[in-house]
Order: sequence, then C-alpha cells, then structure tokens
Amino acid sequence: MLRTLFVDFNSFFASVEQHLQPQLRGRPVGVVPVEAESTCCIAASAEAKAFGVKTGTPVYEARRRCPGIVFVLAQHAKYVQVHHDAIAVIDRVVPVQDVMSIDEMACSLTGRWRARDQAERLARQVKVALRDELGACLTCSIGIAPNTLLAKLASNMHKPDGLTVLEQADIPGRLLHLPPSAFYGIGPRMVERLARAGIATMAELYAAPRELLHNAWGGVAGDEMYDKLRGMPYAQRVSPARSLGHSHVLPPELRHAQGALSVLNRLTQKAAMRLRKQGHYATAMAVGVRCDHRYRDQTGGGRDTRFGETQDTTFLLQTLHALWHSGLHRLQAPKAVSVTLLGLVPAALHTLPLFDAPGQVAATQPLRDRSRLNAAVDRINKAHGKNALYFASAHGALNEAPMRIAFNRIPDLETER
Repeated sequence: MLRTLFVDFNSFFASVEQHLQPQLRGRPVGVVPVEAESTCCIAASAEAKAFGVKTGTPVYEARRRCPGIVFVLAQHAKYVQVHHDAIAVIDRVVPVQDVMSIDEMACSLTGRWRARDQAERLARQVKVALRDELGACLTCSIGIAPNTLLAKLASNMHKPDGLTVLEQADIPGRLLHLPPSAFYGIGPRMVERLARAGIATMAELYAAPRELLHNAWGGVAGDEMYDKLRGMPYAQRVSPARSLGHSHVLPPELRHAQGALSVLNRLTQKAAMRLRKQGHYATAMAVGVRCDHRYRDQTGGGRDTRFGETQDTTFLLQTLHALWHSGLHRLQAPKAVSVTLLGLVPAALHTLPLFDAPGQVAATQPLRDRSRLNAAVDRINKAHGKNALYFASAHGALNEAPMRIAFNRIPDLETER
C-alpha cells in the first residue's frame, strides 16, 4: 500500500537564485556563504553539477572544473520564503504531513490516492502546480512508497525532475543494487557498525534478523529500522530540543580577538531571542573558537559553564564575556566562532530559584528579572528589523552572522531576518 508522497526539490538554493535572477537560467551556478576564494559551494545548479561541482566543492576547484561558473552569495531569507511558498502550493494539492528540511516534504496519501495510478496523477499535479505558481526553475523529484523512508529513497533514484514509485512488491528487489548508505539514517559511522555486524550490502541488510539490527543500532532504533525497511507505516519521532546555537566564519577583517568577540556577542543575542521565541530556558553555554590552520600550535579552543535556568540576554552576554576572558581571548588568528545554549528546559517546566544569591559571579546564577525588557526588545526587533535595538557589544559585527539554514532546521524569519 502506498502511503507517502515525498517531494525533494532539485538544487534548491541554486534553483531559487535562477528563479529570482533570469540571467542565471541555463548557466552553471554555485551558491557560496561568503565572497572568498577559500570558501566552498553550499549548493550547485544542475548545470554546474554536470561538471562535477557539488555541495562542499571549494570555489577554486569549482572554477577549475567549470570555467564558466557564476558564484552568487547565499540569500537565506529568500530561500526560507520560497520554502514556505512551496509548502503552501503542495498542501493545496496533497496534505503536507512532515517538513523534513528546507527542500524536502513528506505528504500523506489517503483513500483512493493510495492506488498507484492515482498517486502518480497526484505527483504530476504537484509538479504542474509548482511550475505554474513558482516557475519552471524550481523542479522537484518525487518518490512514492509505503512509508517516508522508502519514499525518500525513491525520490533520489531519478534526478532531476524524476518520479519514482516503489510498491510493496518492489521491496527489496529494486533496491539490492544500492549500498545500505542510500537510506537516510545510515551514515558513515553506522556503515562501520553494520560492517562489524557482518552487513555490507543491501541484500545482507534485508536478510539480517531484527535482533541483529537491534544490536547494531544499540536499541529500539534498530527494531524501527527493521520495520521501516519492509514498508511498515510509522510516525516521525519528535525529539525534544536539547540545544540551540549559531556559528560563523569570520571575514578576514574580523580575524582578531576584538572582531571575534563582537561576532560572539552578535551570535549570543540571536540565540537568546530564539530561546525566548521557542519557549525555552537554557542551563548551560558553550563557546568555541577555531583558528587559522597556519597557527598549528593554536588550532582553537572552547569553554563551557552551567547556570540556573535563564533566557535573559544580559546574563548570557555576561557569561559569554566570562568564558571569553578565561583564555579564549589569547588565541591568535581566530577563523570561526560558535555559541551554543544547552540543557534546554521548556517554559512549562521552568522552575524559579528558591534563593537569591547576591554577589555571585555572572556565570553562576542570573539575579534580576529582565523578562519585560527582553520581551520589549524582541517586539521592536520583530517589527523594525534585527538591528533596531541591540547590545552595544555587538556593534562591530552588526552585518555579520546572517541567517543560515541547517539541514533539519528552517530559520524563523521573525527572529533571524
């Protein structure tokens, strides 16, 4: 029985750029995070992929492989907006059940749409609707299968602009030529663990008993994978948020101690606003610095600390400065920095401290209630832009640390625009 229609947009970032800039259509395009020869492509158009350029290809190597390539600076806010537009278009044709990433959506097939001919008809309607409403540049590959794992695999079997159906009778026969790593969730480390269990091929993966997969995955995830491989339906597991953070590669002019600290202040303010928007309190912070590889005696470093439950920007900035001046400020030629808030507690479970603790150092316990101040700052920045109000410690990095899209997180335009 067919239960899932999986939509995977082709070369999404690059396709959006070609959609927005007609002069790029039909040309090889590489999307980059910063304008520098030392960076890598975070996306490549179909025309660039034909020359061997892909995600992670260094700019200099992309130029060598594809002399006519055009590099464009990533516009993450526009990608998020097109993502939301695409969801709206698809949802009018078939219900979007799960948003898997910025360019992947799983849709639920019910009733008569589970028949193969009807499911294929629905897939073609999705493609036509996207073309009519968002333009011909934004193509997608669609996979249809008994569950999301198999539908995602099917969407990867014919790119670009493909349509692949895997019925129950096709499993595992049509998959035996693929490596186990073709499945989402089987990365390099899992490949090693499977190899130690005597599983190196797709045929061996399907022949393995449930107990063997249970042991290979180290628990119930192995049992779940056993069922998923066989087309059993399942719901996406929602894991509670445990951390949030931001990182940024420093531009050359900020690769010094003061520049790095300014960017860290900017990252901390962004993280604090996200923390409040998502309704969480943090109980720990980690700060990381990666240095230029030419300074082999100082490759980088990190500091972390724990504290009482907080979502207060002022306290988090004080904590950042305490961690920074504990030794990170001595690192030479910082190249990238990161801030991570850890031990997240949902607001519904937030516990107020029993005792005040006057005189404690900043990285131990937040003392003042600045919730109304933080809420006012958030409202102003949502209404007038991220730099309408900010703490002066980030003044030297106002235009740094722009919105970034992680694989499994769609940025919130309200807090990160």
